[in-house]
Amino acid sequence: MVRFYCGAGFSDSLHTQTGRDQCCGRKFYGTMESWQCCQHDVTQSPFYVKEVLTLNQVIATLQSRCSLRRYKDMALSDEHKDIILKSMMRAPSAGNMMLYSVIAIERQETKDILSRTCDNQPFIAKAPWVLVFAADIQRWFDYYQLCDVPQYCADHNLTYHQNPNLGDLFIAASDTLIAAQNAAIAAESLGIGSCYIGDIMENYETHRELLGLPDYAFPLAMLCLGYYPDDQKLEPPLLRPRFDQQCIVFNEKYHRLDASELQAMFAEREKIVQPGNNPFQAKNFGQLMYARKTGAPFFQEMHRSLQAAMQRWLGNKLSSLE
Repeated sequence: MVRFYCGAGFSDSLHTQTGRDQCCGRKFYGTMESWQCCQHDVTQSPFYVKEVLTLNQVIATLQSRCSLRRYKDMALSDEHKDIILKSMMRAPSAGNMMLYSVIAIERQETKDILSRTCDNQPFIAKAPWVLVFAADIQRWFDYYQLCDVPQYCADHNLTYHQNPNLGDLFIAASDTLIAAQNAAIAAESLGIGSCYIGDIMENYETHRELLGLPDYAFPLAMLCLGYYPDDQKLEPPLLRPRFDQQCIVFNEKYHRLDASELQAMFAEREKIVQPGNNPFQAKNFGQLMYARKTGAPFFQEMHRSLQAAMQRWLGNKLSSLE
């Protein structure tokens, strides 16, 4: 079976909200002029996926999963939610510490707020179930206090850290994202689509209050989940192609791509840039992506938000790291 993806490289933010709501809800790529509903054949696009490995059901699910932004207007069953959460909690975890907490959200008022604070994405409010994944060291530091670890350290000539450090944050982030992906794949296997929202890392102060987060818990990822719409169930998944494996996977040591290798890596994506005819006036794909992502206002807000969160996380140690 051939699986296609509409368009070829821009964000759905380049399309009108009406157009995005009327289509299948997946993320589209292409210019305003070339954008089409996902029901159209896009074999002429420089971006489409021709095949999906189906060695077994697990591989098929991993290979065919892609973001879903339009959901059936139906709550997830308690059975399915329980399966997703149990599968999530079986994710690998450093030292079996499970350095994450998950906040399950169904209250419409909360979803409405998140749809605004997470870069104004209306589909978030329409998701039947939302999971916020927080890297969480608070629970362990509370437990250390309960176990009188500070006194234990004093008695045994050990240093007690009053605040978590960057190592704690990174290992907690690792645990958190592994658990989130377990949830996403478990959901997909049940016919429940999902979409990751990285914008939950923005507006830290607002999200901290909204979700009741303590100092040592940081919202790292969010999943919007819902059943596939009836008109999409029988359609093959529409996949966004990836870079060639040789550009991403290296044997034994890291390989920094040279100019010719970078040009080859991005050759197909460069085809979709029309110099002087895109919202960013970009002359190539690198300029377009910097304007749309790395240098965009929402990325700057994410940086500010992370700084604010780390000020609480690391306390006075933050200034020495800047």
